[in-house]
Amino acid sequence: MTDIPHFVLGSLSNLVMSFGAFLIVLTIVVTIHELGHFLMAKSFGVAIDRFAIGFGKPIFSRVDKSGVEWRIGSLPLGGYVRFSGDADASSSVPDAEDLDDLRQQVIRQQGADALSRYFHFKPIYQRALVVAAGPVANFVLSIFLFSIFAMAFGIVVTPPRIGGVAADSAAAAAGLQRGDLVTSIDGHSIHDFKDLVEYVHLRAGDPLNVSILRGGAPQDVVVTPRRVNVTDPLTHRSMQIGRIGAAPMDNPTRLRLTPVEGVRWGAGETWNIVATTVTYLGRIMTGKESANQLSSFLGMAQTAGSVVKDGAESSDNLQGKAVGVALNLLSFTALVSTAVGFMNLLPVPVLDGGHLVFYAYEAVAQRPLGAKFQAASYRIGLALLVGLMLFATWNDIQQRSIFNLLGLSS
Repeated sequence: MTDIPHFVLGSLSNLVMSFGAFLIVLTIVVTIHELGHFLMAKSFGVAIDRFAIGFGKPIFSRVDKSGVEWRIGSLPLGGYVRFSGDADASSSVPDAEDLDDLRQQVIRQQGADALSRYFHFKPIYQRALVVAAGPVANFVLSIFLFSIFAMAFGIVVTPPRIGGVAADSAAAAAGLQRGDLVTSIDGHSIHDFKDLVEYVHLRAGDPLNVSILRGGAPQDVVVTPRRVNVTDPLTHRSMQIGRIGAAPMDNPTRLRLTPVEGVRWGAGETWNIVATTVTYLGRIMTGKESANQLSSFLGMAQTAGSVVKDGAESSDNLQGKAVGVALNLLSFTALVSTAVGFMNLLPVPVLDGGHLVFYAYEAVAQRPLGAKFQAASYRIGLALLVGLMLFATWNDIQQRSIFNLLGLSS
């Protein structure tokens, strides 16, 4: 009998760990997202047929006293809430003819009083709130997780005071000096050196108006970050970012936050992720940035695996490794939850944001969009999402994510 080579076992183990970790995170995020829809719908008395996590053949199914089927599918790649009267994805915003057919069917089978329990006959503002509740739930989860970390472990803060300027760098060209305290960039207040670094990363080639205090006196300088190639130490992915060539003077300190401060900080972190994403997408649209940083499930699985490895290597004992892995995965969950919330608000018909656009039209026109237009928009929206997914997957292949997943990176 031939033994399986160790590198093959290691590659399979790495692959299972990465996708297993990613599926755990995705399941948490999707469950919270769908619970947002579910709880808001319940609060308005909407009749619900099913709450499902995963697709395909059910491996668990139970109907509660209210008639809702709780189901776990064999393919853990998403989830959904099915309202009474829904036949398929496109029926979430039926046109006037479909609504009339559904109305007559409900009245014939259950009586006119039953109409008030159907999602499609609820006021527009209630339907919009139900749809928006999914992404909002993702943001709430992110804020909650960030807040818990901030209160339990504190946050690391480094004053934005310049401690060193690299020769022939953008900072040197702008005249920045050791001891300068950066107070704002382009009117955005800077309280942490991390804020300065993150703002600069996505603005290579853009002149930035930097306000500083030098010897207690305010001054303004213009700094133009230069584009550099770097490798992410966690995932080993290469990327291009903006840098000015300045280092902090002071050592970082850890601050413990009160519950109020923690929630405020968590909300700020969530907002920063959204704002950074919007900035990056905007720069892609204007040709200022390459789209090669867009990542698919392959890249996210790679990151999840790297997060697990990093957590496991943070301690020498089993208990410490378990705690490190759990904390890193929860932190990664906060990031993914914010991303899922934001993506679902994009005005693409198959996403929550697209439904909100349809409801906005219905509110103005006093009637739903026509069936033909809706069907065409769904096809276009689906094609856009599939195209984006394929492009992001190609990015991951170019970045050798599949080799990193198998533990074959150099």
